[in-house]
Amino acid sequence: MAPTRKVADVLRGRAAFPPPVWIMRQAGRYLPEYRATRARAGGFLDLCFTPELAVEVTLQPIRRFGFDAAILFSDILVVPHALGRDVRFEEGRGPVLQPIEAGEIGGLDQSRFHDVLAPVYETVARLRAELPPETTLLGFCGAPWTVATYMIAGHGTPDQAPARLFAYRQAPAFHALIDRLADVSAQYLIRQVEAGADAVQIFDSWAGVLDEDLFERFCVKPVARIVEAVRAVHPQVPIIGFPRGAGVLVEGYRERTGVSAVGLDWTVPMAQARRLQQGGAVQGNLDPLRLVAGGAALDDGVDRILAGLGGGPLVFNLGHGIVPETPVAHVEQLLKRVRGAVR
Repeated sequence: MAPTRKVADVLRGRAAFPPPVWIMRQAGRYLPEYRATRARAGGFLDLCFTPELAVEVTLQPIRRFGFDAAILFSDILVVPHALGRDVRFEEGRGPVLQPIEAGEIGGLDQSRFHDVLAPVYETVARLRAELPPETTLLGFCGAPWTVATYMIAGHGTPDQAPARLFAYRQAPAFHALIDRLADVSAQYLIRQVEAGADAVQIFDSWAGVLDEDLFERFCVKPVARIVEAVRAVHPQVPIIGFPRGAGVLVEGYRERTGVSAVGLDWTVPMAQARRLQQGGAVQGNLDPLRLVAGGAALDDGVDRILAGLGGGPLVFNLGHGIVPETPVAHVEQLLKRVRGAVR
């Protein structure tokens, strides 16, 4: 009999208590073993595209903490990289890209897309073979809007004004970029599932900067396009949508996109989270700084989420990624609190 993969089961709508738990960016700089592997790799993209090292850093938090899911170690910007754009990661600054112009969008080169990403697919296959059989393996991609913001500005900005202005001033070109990203991202996720991913997550990290009209056009519809394409090939695969910062606009997001589960950032009120859970699984939504603080702040945050959402399908997670200054002992505290919870 096949082992139960609790995260995948919950994403399909089955409640479990205590809930399964993983945390975004769980393979990262807060772990000394990650920092050692990162130093061996050289550049960040070298780490992403070297299966041996990408497998190692993905497995590190599973070995140390026994999380219920492992998420592929990669980056959302491997997609524009695979489309022929110049992408590099600078220490202390983060990702830097050559900003794309409207006239370049039609020339994005898809001819080597899967060849460039072949090491990622190999990493997924190796992970499925090496992970404990009960551990859910998550693949992921960036949502088209979020990836487009980096492609247009060339780097992250506080409010992604360059991409918003581009969308207003050069709407046909921007729509073409979003559609292209949606189509290649769907193919990317399909290949990850074929390589062994049990479920996938779509990160829309900059959803919260858009007004209602642009949210519908550039967050909801492109994600729905991805979901439809993935489900046409893999109808049963659970898909998590994470529209960070969307606030009230997250109401109806599951129904309009078709995602299985909705990731919640830490600003989502409990009453709203409970309403969203009525439609299916939710994931989140502990403030990452409670994890940094530890102590009563961490325990209170965990208890509040378990009391509010623990009766339904919940994947316990942070409301965004773990930050580098997080003490390892606080992650241990979180897991002990979640897994030791009683109704």
